[in-house]
Amino acid sequence: MPKRIYLIGLGLIGGSIALSIKQKDPSIYITGYDINKDQAIMAKKIGAIDEIADTCFPNQLEFMDIIFVSTPVEQTVSLIKELSAQSLKNGVIITDVGSTKVKIVDCANNYLSEQIKFIGGHPMAGSHKSGIMAAKPHLFENAFYILTPSKHATKDDIEMLKMLLNATKANFIEMSAKEHDKVTGVISHFPHIVAASLVYQAKTYEEQSPLVKRLAAGGFRDITRIASSNPFMWRDILLHNKKPLLKLFDEWIVEMQRVKGFVENEDALNLFDYFEHAKNYRDELPEKQKGAIPSFYDLYVDVPDYPGIISEVTGYLANEKISLTNIRIIETREEINGVLRLSFQTEDDRERAIHCIANYSSYGTYII
Repeated sequence: MPKRIYLIGLGLIGGSIALSIKQKDPSIYITGYDINKDQAIMAKKIGAIDEIADTCFPNQLEFMDIIFVSTPVEQTVSLIKELSAQSLKNGVIITDVGSTKVKIVDCANNYLSEQIKFIGGHPMAGSHKSGIMAAKPHLFENAFYILTPSKHATKDDIEMLKMLLNATKANFIEMSAKEHDKVTGVISHFPHIVAASLVYQAKTYEEQSPLVKRLAAGGFRDITRIASSNPFMWRDILLHNKKPLLKLFDEWIVEMQRVKGFVENEDALNLFDYFEHAKNYRDELPEKQKGAIPSFYDLYVDVPDYPGIISEVTGYLANEKISLTNIRIIETREEINGVLRLSFQTEDDRERAIHCIANYSSYGTYII
């Protein structure tokens, strides 16, 4: 088992990996670096790392068994090139956490020697919060953790990395970098583009009708939540995954033209089939498994309207030590059964909340 780890980037992902490793084996020594010194100081304070590196490439780098690069994808490519010029331990494993893999793995293949074992990584879980204070040792539990090895990485290298990352309790999948970028393009990258485009459309219509923003406060706001993601990160992801996304754009346009034709021709049968097939496939998707887009653990509660009802509900949860991440009163309730939306960090917290509210109250709960 590796005993010395170096971690570049001490945000949500890097911090969560470090916390999970330290929780399972405190004897593993982790040195960390972040361009934001306050993040690094906090990472040490909460026990994610043992030591703060003064520079990105400290002298002790040559003694590290594994190096994690937990930075945005554009920076990751630059760091791999810079690491190739450093004095590193023979057989050192370098891994990253980027959401795209082809350019990163190609860079590793071109710049790193065969004594350096690069294994691309993508833990497919996240949070709607960022930074080291949002890091949790269980962030990747039950999530998929994709591994995309470079040409010099052996099976033993991959097993060693998995052994270390078993602390995350993630489910590992190995695939090529090319396949990874195609799959994540479909289930993560392109949905972010669609969500952003829907928001743009609503913004355009608001110029004609000021009520758009107010009415969008319900279900529309929920289905476009991923459009609130970090714009710098998504700019880099789209540029790195250009080829698969351009193909998806073409396919999406063809699909929208097909549906447009159904509407133009008032083709009721095909419209019904279109929505039915989409519903059936969506209903068959795994519910408990974490995916590429962070899950929302929401509970909608239909509560009576009287003074103090919100504090009453939150009081029930406080009694059972169930933490909320957000609470919101719903005004636009089309296809939403509850007036109060409670958001939780995990599915377990949401399930506990359902039983808690049911035990304490006489009004019903509805979940979507």
